[in-house]
Amino acid sequence: MSIRDPDLLAGTRPPSDLVGPMVRFDGVTKAFGDNVVLDHLDFDVSAGEKLVIIGPSGSGKTTILRVLMTLERPDDGVIEVADEYLYHEEKGGKLVPASERHIRRVRQHIGMVFQHFHLFPHMTTLQNVAFAPNKVLGLSRDEANERATRLLKMYGLGDKLDQHPAQLSGGQKQRVAIARACALQPQVMLFDEVTSALDPELVGEVLNVLRDLATNTEMTMLIVTHEMGFAREIGDRVVMFDQGRVVEAAPPAEMFSEPKEQRTQDFLRAVLDRT
Repeated sequence: MSIRDPDLLAGTRPPSDLVGPMVRFDGVTKAFGDNVVLDHLDFDVSAGEKLVIIGPSGSGKTTILRVLMTLERPDDGVIEVADEYLYHEEKGGKLVPASERHIRRVRQHIGMVFQHFHLFPHMTTLQNVAFAPNKVLGLSRDEANERATRLLKMYGLGDKLDQHPAQLSGGQKQRVAIARACALQPQVMLFDEVTSALDPELVGEVLNVLRDLATNTEMTMLIVTHEMGFAREIGDRVVMFDQGRVVEAAPPAEMFSEPKEQRTQDFLRAVLDRT
């Protein structure tokens, strides 16, 4: 499973006129009741960067992705994607809450792959992948089917086009989910613990797809994972996250060999001792 069709993922290339980072969080706060899961969060992700987010369960890692995907709205702060505000617009020299139309347009830069696949059970594999290019991007049915077929073949699923999700293994379902997200040709891709729901023997086939995307495309990737070996291998930078804030950020070799913060040291010791 290797990317041999660069035009298929053309939308993942960063725009040539990009001035700032591809993703920027500025003072972003999100709370559920009294539980603050993002606490005045500041961080940037460069165009084409493969950013791995690690940290304990409940630290807010997934909320970062869900806020970016507009599945949860922040309570405060500003988010930019590809030099555009996600939840705000500039009017009269001031930032004001964005319209739903504006949010939908900016969100088209972003794709997400979830832990539990979220495939449409009544659709075939081909229909699952072709649906969004047809309905969201306005491709004709034939064009959407062609794009979906090429992606599924690229991910080793060319013989599963007419099968439904119930007929697929967990690893195959997750590869379909990745193909579905890539079909929209996003510039930013979010991966939320995409191997944690899989049987151990199926993890490798999904990590191979992510490894291929990381190595052979300029897609900006934010990856929440507990697969520390994978994080070390493909990450440009690793961010340790806890209690709604960035504890430490460093290249993988530094993060895993010489973490500076005690909280990072304790977390990595606990995780690596279990592997």
